[in-house]
Amino acid sequence: MRVLYTDPAWAVDRTGAVDPALAAIEREVYGQDVEIVFGERGADGYAIEGERLLRRARTADAVVVYRCQVTPELVAAAAGARVFARQGVGLDNLNISLLRKVGRFGFHVPDYCGDEVSTHAIALLLALERGVCVQNTLVRNDEWHIYGGMVPRRTSNAVAGVVGFGRIGRAVSRKLGVFYREVLAYDPHVPGDLMASHGVRPCESLAELLGASDAVLVHAELTPDSSGLIGVDALRHAKPGALLVNAARGKLVDLVAVTTALDEGRLAGFASDVFSPEDPNHDPVARELLKRDNVIVSAHRAFLSSTSEHSLRRRIAEGVRHVLTTGEPPYSGRVA
Repeated sequence: MRVLYTDPAWAVDRTGAVDPALAAIEREVYGQDVEIVFGERGADGYAIEGERLLRRARTADAVVVYRCQVTPELVAAAAGARVFARQGVGLDNLNISLLRKVGRFGFHVPDYCGDEVSTHAIALLLALERGVCVQNTLVRNDEWHIYGGMVPRRTSNAVAGVVGFGRIGRAVSRKLGVFYREVLAYDPHVPGDLMASHGVRPCESLAELLGASDAVLVHAELTPDSSGLIGVDALRHAKPGALLVNAARGKLVDLVAVTTALDEGRLAGFASDVFSPEDPNHDPVARELLKRDNVIVSAHRAFLSSTSEHSLRRRIAEGVRHVLTTGEPPYSGRVA
């Protein structure tokens, strides 16, 4: 049996090449009866579309994607694959409807990194609140100035709002309570009673949350309906001087609208771990945002710790092996 890992970041060594020896966790789980195959990688990274990808998929019994999209072309090429797994939390690139239509199993691991993502989101927020990155740059450039960048506010007098109250949104709200006077949440799919049970005040609308929050953290799921959720219309309701943090999916936030809101002072700062395209340097709007002192970014690594990565890799391999050896559905995060 052959398992194709289309684009695993963990399999890349310091030279940028794929090193099969790094798959120690996977080999331990799969044993001797499963061959691990990696996607083709060149100077521009993994081939996550086109013939170079499809050629590898044609002999696969299972396909594990990371950033790679599960497309009709990939599913057709991997005609013998019984299961498609997404090495991560989100479902936006797993193509659930397609997998259901063609009768293939699919799964992800939705709960492996809640501690890491919630901590990272708050780290971005607090770095904005305290001007940490600006101060770091100034001092390193021999510019010692305690007022450099901005004068911070007292967070215990401020209100934080969480957009999306799933696993990570709930973890974030719990940690925010240490720093902020009050925590609000908006999620049309979660009852207000549940939010209240977490010590969070529910909001009836996104506009209500934005208008009342000094800091807004986005943790919504990316769906066709939520794409561009934080856009021009939403940001019109933002409380002047609010901070915005996105550690969910890049397409949830319209960067043109963010740029305008920063220019007009409706937003005082923006931090993001996620962009679309993945690297903000490849998008002209995002690249301009990188030049601003009140913008902080990281390389889509909010999920990352040695513990979370090892857990994710093991659980993916265990789920794939379960399907291949028993023919039964995956027992965790099943979506098709």
